[in-house]
Amino acid sequence: MPRLAPLAVGLLAVAAAAAGAATGAGELDRLAALAPGLSPGVLDRALTAVACAPDPEVREARVLAVIDYSLPSTTPRLWVFDRDEPRLLFHALVAHGSGSGANYATRFSNRHGTRQSSLGLFLAGGTYHGRNGYSLHLDGLDPGVNDRARARAIVMHGAWYVNAAFAKRHGRLGRSWGCPALERSVAPLVIDTLKGGGVLYVSAEEPEWLAHEAQRCSALAAPGGAPVAGAERPRPGSSGIPGGGLDPRPGSGSFWRR
Repeated sequence: MPRLAPLAVGLLAVAAAAAGAATGAGELDRLAALAPGLSPGVLDRALTAVACAPDPEVREARVLAVIDYSLPSTTPRLWVFDRDEPRLLFHALVAHGSGSGANYATRFSNRHGTRQSSLGLFLAGGTYHGRNGYSLHLDGLDPGVNDRARARAIVMHGAWYVNAAFAKRHGRLGRSWGCPALERSVAPLVIDTLKGGGVLYVSAEEPEWLAHEAQRCSALAAPGGAPVAGAERPRPGSSGIPGGGLDPRPGSGSFWRR
């Protein structure tokens, strides 16, 4: 596992106060209690990303999915939460891209042709039936990090190579072309829960990306920064689950451009 560079550690410390205000300790504690296997730091980053999103549809999303790619593929590393109840809806296996690594995902990209997974915050769109069966469109919300997800056809879908038997036989799950692929029996349920407004946060212990994440809410820590509405988000009126930077320029050398 790569160690955090001093710059990443420093930036994370500087942004800590803003992140705490953005996520709200109450929601963090409630969701963390439902998912003891999920790192509180990863969950905190996910909630911070949602709270700092400029789009109110993202900030008020009822369903939050979190993937922790610092864990091996043989371990369930997808959690899906209903933030209103609150409750844990799913805890499941998820594959990463073949270009990202074998059992562990260590390389990430926003580029075509890499077959690598992308990190950051995504908004779940509509569904369709394609080569991989029932699938979910994902829109990357982080410029230069994952905003080519649609163009790269990065979607959530089921796959025959995602199951405990495959993992036992091969010592890892099979790998996708960059998509978060799920077990076939679980995929339709997760997709129907996320579609049309759920959010997905994909995390990993990648030092340069973590430094980028530490700046996500930097405006909140500065005088005159954008306000965050306290520790609790507005609760949607609907009682149903939704169904219905570092330099991002090309050639900047950022890790997701490699």
